[in-house]
Amino acid sequence: MWKTMRIADIGKVITGTTPPSKNPEYFGSEYPFITPTDIDNERFVVTERKISQSGYIKYRQRILPPKSVCFVCIGATIGKLCFTCKESLTNQQINSIVVNTTAIDPLFAYYVLSSYGERAKSIASGSATPIVNKTIFENIELVIPPLPTQRKIASILSAYDDLIENNLRRIKILEEMAQSLYREWFVNFRFPGWQNIRFVDSPLGRIPEGWEVTKLGELIEIKRGKNITKNTIVDGSVPVIAGGKSPAYYHNAPNTQYPVITISASGANAGYVWLHHESIWASDCSFIDVNSTPYIYYYYLHLTQRQFEITRLQRGAAQPHVYSKDLMSLDSHVVPIHILNEFSGKVEPIMQMVRNLSIKNNNLRQTRDLLLPKLISGEIDVSELDIHTPGENI
Repeated sequence: MWKTMRIADIGKVITGTTPPSKNPEYFGSEYPFITPTDIDNERFVVTERKISQSGYIKYRQRILPPKSVCFVCIGATIGKLCFTCKESLTNQQINSIVVNTTAIDPLFAYYVLSSYGERAKSIASGSATPIVNKTIFENIELVIPPLPTQRKIASILSAYDDLIENNLRRIKILEEMAQSLYREWFVNFRFPGWQNIRFVDSPLGRIPEGWEVTKLGELIEIKRGKNITKNTIVDGSVPVIAGGKSPAYYHNAPNTQYPVITISASGANAGYVWLHHESIWASDCSFIDVNSTPYIYYYYLHLTQRQFEITRLQRGAAQPHVYSKDLMSLDSHVVPIHILNEFSGKVEPIMQMVRNLSIKNNNLRQTRDLLLPKLISGEIDVSELDIHTPGENI
């Protein structure tokens, strides 16, 4: 028998907090500190910052156990969510549910909440900064099936996420291989034949004789995206990339040709470098695509190798920006064409495998997202299906 329950009825709701910057001892390397920026449409997150043991003790009342559901409740990204795999702290933009596991499967709670993003946005108060406060969040109503059915639904959906996460691990290994090759050739300068090359001084330190240093803008064209709002897009399947890697929404036509490098222009992700394996609409970002250079993977690896330096190009305190003209002013090596060609021959097969895995993940996400509303609404009835489910998932 399915029944209607409030979020407050399925577990304890905890609102996060941010340790003050004047107490750096609260930050360390032990416990994830989750912010909306860390949440990127995947079940688990890897956080930029972590909490120390001192921070854990200070904020122990707000520490989340594993298998908690974290739901963004403030700002433009209301509805983004993730699932904790270890003890964690979130910032104040996130309300989290510590699920009562005697009646609710934690993974089912995660999946059912993942369908409530638009509803949460519609009930948010405030025009400048929309917010779903703790009381409103606790009173959101969910339709919940019996526990055995919850576990079957969670098992079906998590099978897709397990495959996605396995592919993401493979992608990470392949990208590390490409980065390692780049560092060997263009940081350590151990490219084929390097033993016979003299090294000379340059503005970037010692470089091979015959190489030059110039501005990045002399080597490639870094273009500015064209802003497009939700009111002017035409429904389609082309990702609109603005301030991060994930699509803000979708349009019916691209303004780039894949592969595409984007560098976020503003906001919390200003200066972050991303690679997209499909044609996109580049909005609030700078971008480089194959119309800018045939050596797209070299420049992606070049820019990610300099990520810290690029992030430091941010201007503005309230709303940091990274401008195309500053990117184009970066000093860069002029690599001989024959070396770029040889490097591309080695790195392109690696990045093609990354692209293939990324496409597989997109297909898996689409299938999962089509199934999800049908399963959690009961439109697809799984109660009588013989699905093996452990007593607890994860």
